[in-house]
Amino acid sequence: MKVCLLNDSFPPVIDGVVNVVMNYANYLKQDHGCEVIVGTPFYPDADYSAYPYRVVPYQSFDITAVTSGYRAGNPFAEKAFTELSEFLPDVIHSHCPASATVIARILREKTDAPVIFTYHTKYDIDIRRNVKLRLVADEGIRLMVSNIEACDDIWVVSKGAGESLRALGFEGEYHVMNNGVDFAKGRVADEAVAEVTEGYDLPQGIPVLLFVGRMMTYKGLPLILDALKLLSESGQEFRMVFVGKGPDQKLLEKKAEELGLSDRCIFTGPIYDRDRLRAWNTRADLFLFPSTFDTNGLVVREAAACGLASVLIRDSCAAEGIVDGHNGFIIEETPDSMAALLQKACKDLPFLHEVGQNAMDEIYLSWEDCVSTAFERYQFVLEEKRAGTIPKKKKLPADYFVSMTAQRMAEHEKFRRIGKELFQDFRETAIGMMDNIQEAEETAGRLFELSPEEFTKEFYEMFKR
Repeated sequence: MKVCLLNDSFPPVIDGVVNVVMNYANYLKQDHGCEVIVGTPFYPDADYSAYPYRVVPYQSFDITAVTSGYRAGNPFAEKAFTELSEFLPDVIHSHCPASATVIARILREKTDAPVIFTYHTKYDIDIRRNVKLRLVADEGIRLMVSNIEACDDIWVVSKGAGESLRALGFEGEYHVMNNGVDFAKGRVADEAVAEVTEGYDLPQGIPVLLFVGRMMTYKGLPLILDALKLLSESGQEFRMVFVGKGPDQKLLEKKAEELGLSDRCIFTGPIYDRDRLRAWNTRADLFLFPSTFDTNGLVVREAAACGLASVLIRDSCAAEGIVDGHNGFIIEETPDSMAALLQKACKDLPFLHEVGQNAMDEIYLSWEDCVSTAFERYQFVLEEKRAGTIPKKKKLPADYFVSMTAQRMAEHEKFRRIGKELFQDFRETAIGMMDNIQEAEETAGRLFELSPEEFTKEFYEMFKR
């Protein structure tokens, strides 16, 4: 089986979805003998030859000032499109609803391979964070949902993720496909833990609390600090370790200082080495993850791999499968609720470690098992495709432009110039700007008859309108 994986980020950027794509690529190739190709926006200084599978970087634009290190990919980059289409994938799997899924849809027009999409996170929150004009943000979210609905098989990483997608207006079917953990199951040796944590103020016998992830306020980090203030006022000693980076790190460090917690809060910055992260999870006594933003919370399963229990918000996606006081802890989304739990938990560390062992035994999920399940689903989708039983998608006006774009890209090397011009307005413009199918068909047919130069000019002006 030939599998094309697409995502809008890849190393040197490291995040949860990048981790997913890399594990899919590795285990599809290693355990199932698949040929794998990965398409991703180009990142400077990246070594795309360092992987056991092909990585095709396509043209990108620097938007790191507003996206904390991420670049925007150009979905109309013809050189990369040609390389991806010549791979002749059996399955196209997109992991981001932006340019990656636009490319997936164009590839489908060229190769007739089914497109699978995985909804990993609440992208609408990031859209509203980065796009200040409400109407533009609303239109961006509508386009995102439309892009997702155009795919042939929709996956979500948790039931809560599916509910979140439905709340945005998604009306199709979806399948829950859990993500796994690339941590080995088991605690790290004491010597390795001591080496990794050397130099930090972590007295023996003092409870160590841990958070790993992007430093973003919407992950519940202010709640942690407010709860720690209450815990401190109760007289309980502790150390709180924040591992990661993000646009809100300085804000959080300042808040810790204002609350008088600087001597008990440690901000390590990002740690990319997986063994070092395992050591921190082994050293900690409790993992704090009060996020209602995350749709899966891989870090919770990573903690469980090391025998570390997590504190989670009731009814959050990350709390799915957690039994309070057995394999984790459930609280209300308030500082008082977290502080009350921590006051009790810090006085009984052996009990915390027992709950952590249950987490290891019950919620740990390996990537081998997850990718095997995904591979089986790939086969099912392909069988449906061959049998002609994949449900037909309702044709939208934008689909005619996707189809036309695929044809033009296949026929004209000059189309690369079009992509750069179009993408400047891509995030803030509705592709489906026409209300009726007939108008879209007629316009698509007329544009197809134009020369490349005329096509570029008129298509660009249409997007601007």
